[in-house]
Amino acid sequence: MTLAAIAVLGGLAVLVWSADRFVDGAAATALHAGMPTLLIGMVIIGFGTSAPEMVVSAFSAAQGNPGLALGNAYGSNISNIALILGLTALLSPIAVTSRVVRKELPILLLITVLAVGQLFDGFISRMDAWVLLGVFFVLMGWSIFQGMRSRHDSLEADVDVTVDVEPMPLRKALFWTVFGMLLLVVSSRILVWGAVEIARAFGVSDLIIGLTVVAIGTSLPELASALAATRKGEHDLALGNVLGSNLFNTLAVVGIAGAIHPMPVDSIVLWRDCTVMGGLTVALLVFGIGIRGSGGRINRLEGAGLLVIYLSYNAYLVSQVLAAV
Repeated sequence: MTLAAIAVLGGLAVLVWSADRFVDGAAATALHAGMPTLLIGMVIIGFGTSAPEMVVSAFSAAQGNPGLALGNAYGSNISNIALILGLTALLSPIAVTSRVVRKELPILLLITVLAVGQLFDGFISRMDAWVLLGVFFVLMGWSIFQGMRSRHDSLEADVDVTVDVEPMPLRKALFWTVFGMLLLVVSSRILVWGAVEIARAFGVSDLIIGLTVVAIGTSLPELASALAATRKGEHDLALGNVLGSNLFNTLAVVGIAGAIHPMPVDSIVLWRDCTVMGGLTVALLVFGIGIRGSGGRINRLEGAGLLVIYLSYNAYLVSQVLAAV
């Protein structure tokens, strides 16, 4: 039990650090390759911060723990909106001015509806997984198209500041891209082993472990990125990272896990976890687009409300665990 706890804590620490190195290296490599900075923000930084969720869920599914994979993906989505955006908005209201970000908000809601709809039969089949992955690749193509044609967007200005602060030499960028990914794989495997052992020791489902401890841990790169961007006034980058991460979690993370190992889904996931995730996504759409559709903001009161929802949801999960012990 002690070794499992050390594996979870150590695995999470290395996972967060290596994810940060991987994203920095990949973004710098893309910059050296001549990729537009808006595209780097949308694809490399936005989706790259979800690398921990992808690797952890892939290992979980491969080892026959689909609940951990699904809980990690959906729990991270809930953490991204309620914890990360709630906390950052409480510190500094998040203004939404980017046209690209406002276009992604309704897309995230539609994809959430698609993903939830697949759960009504109580199973994520390989066909369901390939549908999710197919939509993901279409979305990637759309993101590249948008990144190439959208110029002078406020998100591009935010990314320009981020990637140009400390230009990384190409050799160093390639090293951190490769080494960061290797560390991601190793630390994810250690984390999954520890999480499964703890779940067995306490007699709780791996779904609960995935929704709480693992989801919070794998969301730490997004939290660090959002706080750093907000401190610099880069609000669109903070929100764009969360949107990109949630899109990646819902499509690629669940898709890859389901393709590796089809997943039975308990009905409680629908009425408890998907209800919270869907409600938060709707709230984010309303906050982000604004009443007149000209650009919205997440103010401190709304940020506090998101945090209250997050704490209430996790308190409920903990109460279920205690009741089962």
